[in-house]
Amino acid sequence: MTVIRCDVAIVGAGPYGLSATAHLSRVDGLDVRVFGEPMDFWKCRMPEGLFLRSPWAASNLSDPEARLTLDSFCAQIGSQVPVPIPLDRFVEYGLWFQHEAVRDVDRRRVTRVERDAKGFRLTLSDGESFISRRVVIAAGIGPFAYRPSQFRGLPTDFVTHSSDQRDVRRLSGKRVVVVGAGQSALESAALIHEAGGHVEVITRAPRVHWLGWRARIERLGAIAKLLYSPYDIGPAGVSRIVALPGLVKCFPRPIQDRFRVRALRPAGARWLIGRLANVTITTGRTVVSAVPSGDELHLKLDDGALRRVDHALVGTGYRVDISRYPFLPSELSRRLVGADGFPKLSRGLESSMPGLHFLGAPSAWTLGPLMYFVAGTEYTARSLARFIGQFGPKSHR
Repeated sequence: MTVIRCDVAIVGAGPYGLSATAHLSRVDGLDVRVFGEPMDFWKCRMPEGLFLRSPWAASNLSDPEARLTLDSFCAQIGSQVPVPIPLDRFVEYGLWFQHEAVRDVDRRRVTRVERDAKGFRLTLSDGESFISRRVVIAAGIGPFAYRPSQFRGLPTDFVTHSSDQRDVRRLSGKRVVVVGAGQSALESAALIHEAGGHVEVITRAPRVHWLGWRARIERLGAIAKLLYSPYDIGPAGVSRIVALPGLVKCFPRPIQDRFRVRALRPAGARWLIGRLANVTITTGRTVVSAVPSGDELHLKLDDGALRRVDHALVGTGYRVDISRYPFLPSELSRRLVGADGFPKLSRGLESSMPGLHFLGAPSAWTLGPLMYFVAGTEYTARSLARFIGQFGPKSHR
């Protein structure tokens, strides 16, 4: 079988993969291939009816001329996308971006990435292989879904993660406990309630935190702009810092870690408050055991209370661990210098293995919490293209 060669292979065709491809495709002479189903996680792993937490300014994918924005998409289709942005409209925007900027997407799945004498060998789902000088991992957060230990191994009839619950209508009429107090947990609870489920939210936090202070102080004008970036990630002051990844990485590690905690603490958008008015929210409690019993799931709380439910949905977020990417063999991931599951990255988001780059959430240890959001595509796509482009195409062949 003939082995096809390219200069850069991008694994993943979500916002980060598409943005990186749009920028790298402008580097003269560079042969760039992108693999994966466009916007797949957003299309298939998020609940129908969901709205984006991110504000308008933080929801644009990145192209070199900053031409393919949400505003341009609205002008193209002749209608306005509402705010907050509905998930299905964001997916439409992402697919429009792909059509305009990244025409050639190889929709096959990458099943293995291995080090090769001439770079990296990628094996695809149909068995075909590619050899690429560089590989850019932009495979998203799907494999990082976190399930507390008491819920692991239980049948999906009883327990699912918020990223597994595409159609909440199947929970209509069911007794459901949602675990967590972040956006995914709270919005899932609202959607299940609106679909006719009987919902209780249980969170270990003493209270639910609500986002949206930036909008409430915008009447202060210039002061608000000094305190908050347009991306609205993190509290006053921190918001401005984390919007500048090049600045974040200059701080000592303990301060960077504090930025991440402050910016990413579980919280919900303020527009959810009304939708959850008739949903029971129990704070300061933890589920310590989950045991199926007949058609029920019995949940025991840390105060000894028992909940008998039909289903538990864990909205407990994601914990980055690149060894959980199914296409990265353990012998490769073990060779990477990392910290707490994150790869340590240098210029151009390059890992300790030359030619292997990571975008999105795995780059957050190096560049800060902006990398968990679509807003991070601008910085990473430009940084990646600038770094790879400086070598010139001949060095990649």
